[in-house]
Amino acid sequence: MSKPGFIWEPSPELIERANLTRLQRKLGASDYAELHRISIEEPDRFWPVLIDDLGIEFSQRWDTVVDSSRGPEWSTWFNGGRVNVARVCVHRWASDEEALVGLYEDGVRESLTWAEMSRQVTQLAEYLVELGVREGDRVALYMPMCPAVAVASHACAHVGAVQVPIFSGFAAPALASRLEDSQAKVVICADWCLRRGKRVEMTETLLDAGPFAVEFVIEWNRETRAWPEAVTRQPGVLPPLEVGSEAPYLLAYTSGTTGRPKGALHVQGGFLVSIAREAAYQTDVNRGDRIHFATDMGWIMGPWTVVGGGAAGATIVFAEGAPDWPDDRLWRLVESEQVTMLGLSPTLVRALIPKGEPRANLSSLRTFCTTGEPWNPDPYMWLFERVGSARVPIVNISGGTEVGACFLTTVLTEPIKPVALGFPALGQDMDVVDQIGQRVRRTQVGELVCRRPWPGMTRGIWGDDERYLEAYWQRFPGVWTHGDWASIDEDGYWYLHGRSDDTLNIAGKRIGPAELESAAISSGIVAEAAAIGVPHAVKGEAAWIFCVPAGEHQDDELVANAVAGALGKAFKPERILWVGALPKTRSAKIVRRAVRARVLGKDPGDLSALENPECLEEIGRAVVG
Repeated sequence: MSKPGFIWEPSPELIERANLTRLQRKLGASDYAELHRISIEEPDRFWPVLIDDLGIEFSQRWDTVVDSSRGPEWSTWFNGGRVNVARVCVHRWASDEEALVGLYEDGVRESLTWAEMSRQVTQLAEYLVELGVREGDRVALYMPMCPAVAVASHACAHVGAVQVPIFSGFAAPALASRLEDSQAKVVICADWCLRRGKRVEMTETLLDAGPFAVEFVIEWNRETRAWPEAVTRQPGVLPPLEVGSEAPYLLAYTSGTTGRPKGALHVQGGFLVSIAREAAYQTDVNRGDRIHFATDMGWIMGPWTVVGGGAAGATIVFAEGAPDWPDDRLWRLVESEQVTMLGLSPTLVRALIPKGEPRANLSSLRTFCTTGEPWNPDPYMWLFERVGSARVPIVNISGGTEVGACFLTTVLTEPIKPVALGFPALGQDMDVVDQIGQRVRRTQVGELVCRRPWPGMTRGIWGDDERYLEAYWQRFPGVWTHGDWASIDEDGYWYLHGRSDDTLNIAGKRIGPAELESAAISSGIVAEAAAIGVPHAVKGEAAWIFCVPAGEHQDDELVANAVAGALGKAFKPERILWVGALPKTRSAKIVRRAVRARVLGKDPGDLSALENPECLEEIGRAVVG
């Protein structure tokens, strides 16, 4: 029986076999708290032990673990070391065991062994060299989630090129802006893909994005799932290029509040070590496990899956298209592929609830990994109880594209509280501070910050150092400010409360939108919600909550009273507005700033990441209606 406040506790058997326990013993730590202390106070001791424990081989050992001589903003890691992500994540595993699985919307299943994957990676890398790609050149990936996108990713790493993954559903303008900003030399593109049963013409979209400076396009054939003959005729013998640990590896774009997307730059050594750490010690992935993340290569969890799964030697299951189409596809995928670790977002879970409880056999699951936004309690418990049968722990993590990993994470060797993020991740010196940068007391909400650099940290915003410094380092000099509201409870468990730029200030009382939304959902008639602050002559701001109904019943007063009952009368929303959908990114995040901008008639910034921008028109009609 779990202790009060906890819903899951690790068994002695799980603790004994956990990768985290093995690492603790190697470093002489008595528990996770001691291990975390070592990870931030003794990096010169911690990271080499972790790297050796994971079997990550640098072809040339580093001289120094970390160098912050230019300031924490520009810290470098594993200096003097040489490594190649493709060698660590692909070539060392070459065997007849299954490495990659592709499940396509039309029912086709594809499978590659580690040996087949290794050969395809090498052949594609050789063709890139033939086209003139050299270390540091950018290569864009515009493909659906399938084994070929992992091959393309590792082929770039194999030759030291910088991959630029772009979401498979982007329209031409969003695609063009990323190609122009990155100055990609080559685009690796699928000719088409399926999403929700509809054919998406990817090569056609790429052509519509022109003119641009890309020199070559390598087209992967979706029908035959084959690379062009120019790739398959390559001999497949080129060894991976051993590059410096700080060699650029990945340019990951994330939407900004201004019109121009931000390209976060990650490097081979730091990104590899950070993501391998997460897969092994947070989700406890091992060689032979089978993992699936409902995401896209254009979002950070796509590279997270490819690198984390590869570093661990796990089989990665890819699924073309949307995870909630057809309705029970995700659960059938878990059963048919015997998935052991399933990754998904809170928003996806909320979208799946109305489709009913899973009818598939999910006994293979050992862990869920969730990320993307703060949880609401009801959907969290639905996933834990109805999907995981109160057996499968939810590893709730939070970081970001620029973080290159996560800041906070559930720890599988410790009990779990609903919606909590557990504790700071290994190597992350996290804190919660007030408006002047002073640590707040337990239970108080403040800004989430990181006081020291870490290996997976972005090495800047591509082509714009000032934007990088302004976004993360200037509010509290020398301290990374992430833009999330956070708190720590009396037991030391961490929680997030939404983006700090989304925070409402009602009559001098600050509150995160997630709390208002959770209260609205608790009414029982709301499936999803987005809370925003609207200027008010007396209160400063008043809360408006846009609600997607869970059924046919819509009752403004019922929802408003549910919010007031949960949070107090001061937070009773001024308006409840009913809509059919909320604006979301393709990674299923609700974009509240787009809602607020539509309501106030302001510039919403970059909306290229929205999957359903048309819903903003309905939101506009709801406001005036």
